[in-house]
Amino acid sequence: MDTSVIWNNFLEKIKDRLSPLSYDLWFKETYLYSMDNSTVTIIVPSKLHITHLDDNYKDDIVEIFSLLTGNNYNFVFKLKEDLEQTVDDSTFLIKDVSNNIHQNSISANLNSDYTFENFVVGDSNKFAFTASRAVAERPGKAYNPLFLYGKSGLGKTHLMQAIGNYIIQNTNKKVLYISSDQFVNDYISAVRSNDANNFDKIDSFKRKYRDIDVLIIDDIQFLGSATKGQEEFFHTFNELYNSNKQIIIASDRSVDDLKMLENRLLTRFNSGLTANITPPDFDLRMSIIRKKIMYQESASDIPDNVIEYIANNFASDVRQLSGAITRVFAYSLMMNKGIINLDIAIEALKDQLHDKGVYKNDIHRIQRIVCDYFKIEIEDIKGKKRSKNINYPRQIAIYLCRTLTTESFPKIGTYFGGRDHSTIISSYKKISNELKKNNQLQTVIEELKQSI
Repeated sequence: MDTSVIWNNFLEKIKDRLSPLSYDLWFKETYLYSMDNSTVTIIVPSKLHITHLDDNYKDDIVEIFSLLTGNNYNFVFKLKEDLEQTVDDSTFLIKDVSNNIHQNSISANLNSDYTFENFVVGDSNKFAFTASRAVAERPGKAYNPLFLYGKSGLGKTHLMQAIGNYIIQNTNKKVLYISSDQFVNDYISAVRSNDANNFDKIDSFKRKYRDIDVLIIDDIQFLGSATKGQEEFFHTFNELYNSNKQIIIASDRSVDDLKMLENRLLTRFNSGLTANITPPDFDLRMSIIRKKIMYQESASDIPDNVIEYIANNFASDVRQLSGAITRVFAYSLMMNKGIINLDIAIEALKDQLHDKGVYKNDIHRIQRIVCDYFKIEIEDIKGKKRSKNINYPRQIAIYLCRTLTTESFPKIGTYFGGRDHSTIISSYKKISNELKKNNQLQTVIEELKQSI
């Protein structure tokens, strides 16, 4: 049985034994790297996974593999970066997929989870998504090369790998996804050898990168520090391009901003289609969060104000959103029996927000100063109490949040117990109108502003 089939069957069975959160945390980003008569090597995303899987799930893994294969195996968990390519006495050890009629994602260095179907499209990435889909459907014919650029964490790698996975699933074309660092390392390993097999190793290197139909190379900006690497990539690019092979490139900056790359490379990058991906807007962030929690346990019970809170506070990239979602689920599971509400989300994410310097002249600080002034607790101002000694300071805090920050009414509402934006607007208007005729309130507001 093909190893990819075995691994997919294994994941289906282990998923039945775990909660969706546990599965996503410990197994979703793993894959089977190799399998021989006695040992199975599994790639995991972090050192924590190595320890946790070995300590907590080893028996389940052994049992399920035994049921699927009829054999008992030893299991080794490794990080992808630990599997460094090595050179032996006879050949440069690079996966050769030239004879793979039915290539799989692993042999192409792709993550099979990255597909067009699970990529959330919005205004900030629609052009890049459409261009990527066109390239996937007509590789070598539509937009060659395709150059994707944007800051880290916006979905470039997802789109590139989605192209590769689509091509593998729908054609017999050979695909290779690689980082520019790996390209340079492979080249150096090939040319630095001084033994009699040096020409064989250089030839093996060229076969790896030229005897393919689609080359996907990530983080091209790191090629700038390698002069010889640039030269070799220039020749590789020309060989593929002149053979109508598809080239897909990603960078964290535009072609014109790649100052350390040779001009002959930049002109080739610009000869195709360039597509920018910008940070997701609020609506897209909301859609991304809903998509990511769709298969989580008790996802239907997550209040909208929690989703809005995460979307408002993690605006720079998708990885931040993913990390925030994972942290909220994990924190609620450990601290609140899996129940998620706004207070739990704020508590779970407060350290991350503080580390990112989000607290400038912001809502939390205003709330604290108002509560200190009126001698009430933060929990009161966020809670449901409507007594005058609580509600009036709450309305003042809401007014100050609106006038002293750039936050929207809906976002302010998420900090005040998840109140609807219409309630926030009503509080703001009430204080605004009263200020016109109430000298005492004017004094209070001025004193609070000075403290803030």
